Formats: sequence, structure tokens, C-alpha cells
Amino acid sequence: MDLSLSLLLFCGLFGIGTGFVQENCTNYKLQFERVFSVPGDAAMLNSTLVSPDVFDLNSVPYNITWYNSGRVIHNQTGRVLVRGEALWFLNVTLDDDGEYVAILRTPFHCYNQSTRLRVDLPVAGQCGRPLKAEQELTKKANDILSCPLKDYIKKLNSYNINSSITWYRGCQPIEDHKGQYIYRDKTTLMIKGVNAHNQHAYTCTLTFNLGGIKGSVSETINASVREEYSMAPQLREPTNTTLSARIGSSLSQPCTVFVPGIGMPFIDILWYAGKKLIRSADPSDRIYINATKSWQMEDGLHKGWLLEVVLTITELREEDFFINYTCQAQSSRGHPKAYFTLLPADPDLRIPIGSVFVCVTFLFITSVTVFYLFKVDIVLWFRRVFPVLYTNKDSDGKLYDAYVAYPQPRAIGYSEEVETFALHTLPQVLEKSCGYKLFIAGRDCLPGEAIVDTVEENIQASRRLLLLYTAATFAGKKHTSSAGSSNNNNLSKNNNSEGDGRSSEVFDEDGGEVHRDTRQQLECVAAMHRSLLERTLKVVLVELEEISPAQLALFPESVRHLRKKQGAVCWWKERRKRQRWWTCARTRAADKEKTGQDVQTSPPPPSLSPSSRFWKKIRYHMPVRGKRATYPETTALLNL
Repeated sequence: MDLSLSLLLFCGLFGIGTGFVQENCTNYKLQFERVFSVPGDAAMLNSTLVSPDVFDLNSVPYNITWYNSGRVIHNQTGRVLVRGEALWFLNVTLDDDGEYVAILRTPFHCYNQSTRLRVDLPVAGQCGRPLKAEQELTKKANDILSCPLKDYIKKLNSYNINSSITWYRGCQPIEDHKGQYIYRDKTTLMIKGVNAHNQHAYTCTLTFNLGGIKGSVSETINASVREEYSMAPQLREPTNTTLSARIGSSLSQPCTVFVPGIGMPFIDILWYAGKKLIRSADPSDRIYINATKSWQMEDGLHKGWLLEVVLTITELREEDFFINYTCQAQSSRGHPKAYFTLLPADPDLRIPIGSVFVCVTFLFITSVTVFYLFKVDIVLWFRRVFPVLYTNKDSDGKLYDAYVAYPQPRAIGYSEEVETFALHTLPQVLEKSCGYKLFIAGRDCLPGEAIVDTVEENIQASRRLLLLYTAATFAGKKHTSSAGSSNNNNLSKNNNSEGDGRSSEVFDEDGGEVHRDTRQQLECVAAMHRSLLERTLKVVLVELEEISPAQLALFPESVRHLRKKQGAVCWWKERRKRQRWWTCARTRAADKEKTGQDVQTSPPPPSLSPSSRFWKKIRYHMPVRGKRATYPETTALLNL
């Protein structure tokens, strides 16, 4: 057994065998804190000698002995319990009133300390304890009462002993989570919306089981209600941000705090530069703060006071930058703080950046507007100037640049004007002037060809499909006699009935003619299927006359969808423009006729110039020719 342990055991046995012995101990005298109790309650005397401020308790062994009137206090079943530095009275009596001494011994030294236990009789006819703690509640706010038994709860928790607290208002127990009162934790009672009725005596009773004995201890609080109150301060400024300034300039930054409540609040507002407190209030100093200014104000539902302290730096130096300047509001309700960081100012780039942004925005809007207005001209110019950027279409296996579909003679919507446009006007511009190769049904069909085969074969061999239509093209009524189911059969039977390339006539069972253009229907169905479903063919809608909404409603849904999606190239707009020109010319001619001059005007011919607006739009939708590539092998084969 080592020497230190032997000395410790000797001291312990010597103290136990002989009672209180006058030893050369360091005397910490009487504790300032007294312990108050009443008969029947439990009381705990706790020595504060077990502390790193007294000795190194982690490396030095020790024991504690409690004395009363020179006698060692031992455990008494159901009455007294010694646990380490704590002396428990589980059932206090009037005889327990007095002073108790705790002696802490180590192998090399000893320390003693006295603790006073005061036992008073309860006041007859009153609930609670004779000695009451004073606590203040804030009117209209949600406030709390704190039970003064925190040391008891902490010690019981160190023993792993469960305990419970019950609160009383006067003699009546307060139920948890009922009405105005809420148990927040073991030591706190919240009172919601404090009013004058809450000015009363409240008692908290702690119940526990220690050493097999059930004990309890109580404390009473006199709660008063303040008419003047202040709530938690709210820091409005600064806002945890950065400020920029130039060296040599001055800086003033207010710290603004709003305190909801009634009456002038007791609050201190402090400024720190880094961790250094700014104390100076002298304006002659380079860095100083002014006196606190205050105003009464109302912020929404809350009345209160607005407080302000301004930090002023008369001349900024290099050492003032990259520092957090912190404002802290100190009050019994909280200690909020906020800061700002001072950074050197960068060159002012707002004007040049703003100018660049405005210029870029203007150029972008101008470019978009110009492209929208002149998109067709720009695209055609780009194709003409940079043909090498486009793939040569001659090697794609197609025979025609476009398939021209229009109402044939004896078909619904047929007119000589449409036929003239399809057979004469269109080829004269697109084929002769622009070099495109067209397939036109009324011109290029071979005698004896089946309608279904020739339509399918030639559409497949074309890169575009030009669908010419008027208001009457899709607006005709279909006869739905008993031939409704046989029309499809009759269609296949009459495919070869005419070899001139025009649509055949379909008859019903009674021999009546069904007014439906077979070729036109096949062209429309095949075109829409390839365009909308397969997406292998681009259909260009060519509108030869103006279509009203009522007429458009009779169009097939697929045509209406395509027209809404990509629009149509309108021949009637070109004619209307030339008609206006002709009207103006006739007006001028009439004016000259009045003056005696002989002037004759005639209706303007249709525009056949590829540079007119209508033909530019047609060319825009036509396939790009691209730059031709020369392949010697292909040239040799073609010469065979």
C-alpha cells in the first residue's frame, strides 16, 4: 500500500474514532449561501470544497467528513444520508437547525468549511414557505418563473435519480399545459400574457426517492407584476454586411435598437472595433461614439423605444479596414449583436458597366428587330453568299425540289385563276428564274399512271410540297349517301380510269357522282402525314385568297394546325399591294384627264420578279441549292 493512500486512511480513521479534532486545516469559513427548510421537508447541504480552485481533484485522492458540534455525522436510516460532498436531511426537524462543518482531507492537507441550516416553522393558515424569493413578471408579455431548486435537481441527476416538480399558485396545484400556465422544463413555469391577476405567491415542490426514502423540498416565490416593461431588444442596424469607403474619407454608422415595451428600458449599447471596446465619446478623437439618443415609437402592434448610438471615424486609415465593427445591445432580456465589415472602395465601375449593358441591350434588341423584319432577306443573302455552308441536295436521291398540289379541274375549289397560277406563274418564276425543278400534277403526269401510285411516288421524290388553296378548296360538302363505306373501294377501282393525270370521278351505288377530288385528297393526306407524323417532308402553304375565320373553321384540322404552326405564304397580299398601286395610278390618271392630258392605265400584271416580297418568301421555304461538288467517277458514269 503506497504512502499517500495510507495517510488518507489514517486521517479518515483518526477523524472517525476521535470525533472532531482540531487540525491545521485551511479554513474557508461559513458559506454565504444559507439553507432554509421547514419541519418535514428535505434539505441538502453541499460543500463547495470539491473544486479545482481548492486542489487538483483529478489526481489527488480525498475524503469528506461532516461534523456537527464536534461530532461526526453518520448515516441514519430514513433521516440522514451522506453522499460525497452532500449532506442530506430527508425529514428535517427543528433540532436540525444549526451549523455544520465539512472537512476535506487529502494525503497532505485538509480543508474545512461551514454551512448554515435554518429551520423555521411555517406560518399558520398560509401555504408555501416562510422565506420567499422575489421574482418580477412583465405585464402583457409571456414571462417565466424559475424554481430556486436547481442545485437539488442537478445533484439528483448526478445520482441518476428521477425527480418531478409540481407548481402551486397559493394552495392550488397548477396543471401542466392548461390555460395560461405551461411547464417549460423541470425548473421553469411559463405564464402567457401576464396581467395583474398573476401577482401572487407561487410554490414549486420537488419530489424524489433517495436511499429508499421518498422526500420532497419546496420553495415559494413572491411574483410581482411590473407595469413598465421591456422585451427583448431588436437590433435593426448594422445588418452583418460590408461597407466600402476610401482612405482619408470619414464614416458614420448608427447602431439602431428597438426595444418593445412601456417605460424607458435599461439597456447598454456598445461598439467594438474587432475585440477592442470603443469607449471615447470625445469628438476631438479620430474614432468616437456619441451619446445614446432615444425616441418613443410604435412598430406595428408594439410600442417601444428606438435607441441609437453612432460610431464616427473622422479619417479612415489603412488599419481601419478589414475589421468587423460590432454593435451589441446588453439587457436582461438578451444580448443581440450585429456587425459591418469595412473594406476599401473599388474604382467606380457602375457608369462604364451600365453604359456597356445599355449598348449591348440596344444592339441585341435592334438585331432581333432587324432579323424579325428582314429575316427572309437575310437568310436568302446568306445562302447566296455562303453556299459552301449548305449541303448539296443533288445527291439526296430526290428528283424534284417541290411537288405542286392544287385543285384540279372538276374538283372542289377549282378555278382558272388557281390553274393559271400553278401551271404558268409558278413555273415561270421558280423554274425559269430561280432554277428549281417542280412536279406539277396537271402538267407532268404520264398517261395511264395510277393516281395513288403517281401521287405517292412523286411526293416521295420531292423535297418540298407546295399546297395551293383558296377558301373553297376545303370548304365543299361531301355527299354521305350509302356509298360512304364503298368510296374507298371505288377509289381503288377508278385509279386507272383516266390517264391524263387528272382526278378520276367516283360514283356511289346509285350511279350518282360524289364531288370529291381523289388526287387532291390523296395529296393532302399524304402531305400532312409526312409533315406532321413522319416529319420527312416540309409542306409550304400557299394561300391564294384571303381566308375568313368562318371559312378557316371548315378546313381540315391538320391544315389548320400547320397554318397556325408555321404560317402561310399569301399571294393575295401581293395582289392587294399591286391593286393599291393600280388604284393610286388610276387616281393620278383621272387628275391628269381633268387637265386635258390623255393618260391610259391598265390593271397591273402579277409580279414575276423573284425579288418581290411574295417570291422571296417562297424561295425562303424552298430547299437550299448548296455548292455543287465535282466527283470524277460520277462524271465518267454520266458520260457513258
